[in-house]
Amino acid sequence: MRRTPLQRALLTSAGLLAALFFLFPTYWMLTTALKTPAQVLSPDYDLVPLSATLANFTTALGKAGFTGFLTNSLIVTLGAVACALVAGLLASVPLARMRFRGRKGFLLLVLIAQMAPLEALFVPMYLIMRDADLLDSLPGLMLVYVAFTLPFTTWTLRGFVKGIPVELDEAAMVDGCGRWGVFRRITLPLLGPGLVATSVFSFVTAWNEFLYALVFLRDQDKQTLPVWLSSFKTAFGTDWGGIMAASVVYAVPALVFFLLVQRKLVSGGVSGAVKG
Repeated sequence: MRRTPLQRALLTSAGLLAALFFLFPTYWMLTTALKTPAQVLSPDYDLVPLSATLANFTTALGKAGFTGFLTNSLIVTLGAVACALVAGLLASVPLARMRFRGRKGFLLLVLIAQMAPLEALFVPMYLIMRDADLLDSLPGLMLVYVAFTLPFTTWTLRGFVKGIPVELDEAAMVDGCGRWGVFRRITLPLLGPGLVATSVFSFVTAWNEFLYALVFLRDQDKQTLPVWLSSFKTAFGTDWGGIMAASVVYAVPALVFFLLVQRKLVSGGVSGAVKG
């Protein structure tokens, strides 16, 4: 149906209002990071600050332990993303292409694990990590994040694999490709959008997690950036300008990661059909 100019104007206005609604917290965080302490505590809600300062960013970046916490977060997050993608990919292909006894039950367990809240798993996860002597270690925290993101990764990639026509695999095998060749030349390139979607979800989940990092990592030198953000709140008060500046810095790696992989979200859908 062709929309009238009035309908298009109303839809555009509604879209702009929704965009402003979701962008306002980010704008408020950025403007607060550029304010002086007096402006931050002022009762006047100045949406456009008349003056700006980078002192809060200097305070945040100069805070003790920032570089170490950033390194720990990158190691744990990128390691969890890589492990979840590899394990989820290896699990999704047979779940989508093969028929074996217990497949439906296994899929049900994956769905249940995906629906379980992280807080409900805190005590059993702690006991498992304690018995495995993995507390207070970055590999142990990385395994916890893999356990959180793997069900979603497996379930999502299975849907993408099922969306790839089986006839493409059969045609490649007729042309002389083996199982590995079909996977490398057909399945893997066509899974580009799915790999991007699951990697972004895994990255954001691991990057923003706070509770498990706070409890499982007792050594301050091994803690991650979400724990570092909590250090701006002390017994003497909260440094709102500093914590907003730190939040801006904290959001940059996630934004960079998305910008690096978002191109594959579009190109991955057609690259496999050309390369196959």
